[in-house]
Amino acid sequence: MPGDVLTLISPTGGATAFGGTPLQKAYTVGATFTVGMSQYDQAYIYMPFEQAQLFFAREGTADVIEVKVADPDKAVGMKAAVQKAAGPLAMVADWTQRDSSFWGALKVERNVMRLILMLLVAIAAMNIISGLVMLVKNKGRDIAILRTMGAGQGSILRIFFMSGAAIGALGTVAGLAIGVVFCLYIGPIQQFVEWATGQAVFSSDVYYLSRIPAKVDWAEVALITSWALGMSFLATLPPAWRASRLDPVEALRYE
Repeated sequence: MPGDVLTLISPTGGATAFGGTPLQKAYTVGATFTVGMSQYDQAYIYMPFEQAQLFFAREGTADVIEVKVADPDKAVGMKAAVQKAAGPLAMVADWTQRDSSFWGALKVERNVMRLILMLLVAIAAMNIISGLVMLVKNKGRDIAILRTMGAGQGSILRIFFMSGAAIGALGTVAGLAIGVVFCLYIGPIQQFVEWATGQAVFSSDVYYLSRIPAKVDWAEVALITSWALGMSFLATLPPAWRASRLDPVEALRYE
């Protein structure tokens, strides 16, 4: 807490007759900070640059210079300009290179999760087939009557296609609304669940983050929405085509 005394130990201490000794010095904590990531909150401190040079025996030099940009996604494109300004002897690395394995794992996880979500949507859309098959079976007599009254195969196909497509469209819109609201209010939802259960659902010691990260990527939302609608329309075609091919004579034979 601010006002407490923190003792730092540096391996680059003074030389004695028995070898090098670590350097210890006490500092008073002026303030605390948090970035929401335990990897930094538990292992980093900020101190005046002159004091850091004195403590680590780096008078007049700096081991690393960090440049912060407003948009982290543009850091890779700015690397060449920073390299030119720093000189040929400087080693310049952006944040994607410093934790390349971590960010590579996140990219793989994102692609795999997208594939899993698309497979789940495809499996869920298959329920439309079973529902329409039962509907066609129960409405066989009505379909036969419509056919005898002059309705063509195309008309029957469109009727059942619109029925299944309406189910898929309503489900997609409902899922889209619930998902967007859930992502926008993920923080209050997390707090409510933790208050109701009395346990941390997203511990920073395990996930390295103090809160559940959620960002609405409208390109991803449009992709999943289009996929859900496409699968709903595709799943509607087999039972609708079967209904249009129903023979009215066979359907009314035992009526």
